[in-house]
Amino acid sequence: MDKQEAPIGIFDSGVGGLTVMKDIVERLPKYDYLYLGDSARTPYGNRSFESIYQFTLQCVKYLFSQGCHLIILACNTASAKALRTIQQRDLPKIDPNKRVLGVIRPTAEIIGKHSQTGHVGVLGTTGTVQSESYLMEIEHQFPKLSIHQQACPMWVPLVENDEYSDPGADYFVKKYLDLILDQSPDIDTLLLACTHYPLLMPKIQDYLSSDISVLSQGPIVAASLQDYLQRHPEIEKNCSKHSSQRFLTTDTAEQFDHHATTFFGREVSSKHIKV
Repeated sequence: MDKQEAPIGIFDSGVGGLTVMKDIVERLPKYDYLYLGDSARTPYGNRSFESIYQFTLQCVKYLFSQGCHLIILACNTASAKALRTIQQRDLPKIDPNKRVLGVIRPTAEIIGKHSQTGHVGVLGTTGTVQSESYLMEIEHQFPKLSIHQQACPMWVPLVENDEYSDPGADYFVKKYLDLILDQSPDIDTLLLACTHYPLLMPKIQDYLSSDISVLSQGPIVAASLQDYLQRHPEIEKNCSKHSSQRFLTTDTAEQFDHHATTFFGREVSSKHIKV
């Protein structure tokens, strides 16, 4: 391997980003990937802007220290509250040739193409919704689209505690779906703006009519990354290609691996690190 080559870094506040990584690996299997989950400090959704920014920057710097030239923030809250500052203020000082990308812009660039009514619902964490990042990004891409947002603070805990398929989860799934659909009878597209939410997809679809489509971010981000690498050969050439995946966690490896296997779809073996 050329000394300049390194894996693509993927960061999330915990294990949720593995739903995105799973789709990325399926679409772009030849590359090497290094995943870092900040599970010791998860969830990020209800934390302050400054805390989310500091935590995300620490993890980004760690992945850079492991040689990564390109990092994907597979976390909506980090993408909403930390990405822009890192791109504009920190990257020029760290290394202007390195790149950090998020999950919000790729989603915003295509979501309007999925709606026939012009009314889209965004389901996310409290932090993502309060940031209004989706409102701003989607309005920039599709100014005539009506965007409705709903925070779902109980959905991540349900998934993190392995209760996403239990009968008890139905109450909170229906509660937040009712709240967002009450905002407009014309909503025909719902975006799951959190990487944990795809695990709730079966229950979500149970409470929706067939004429409402539900979008997960994994396939969208994977397609966007493929396009990005094609358009930026100077970045692509520095991405090593041995079809490997490694996993790091700031929490205990045993606990991370237990949850990660569910999100990634196959067995995961991680290493504990400090950032």
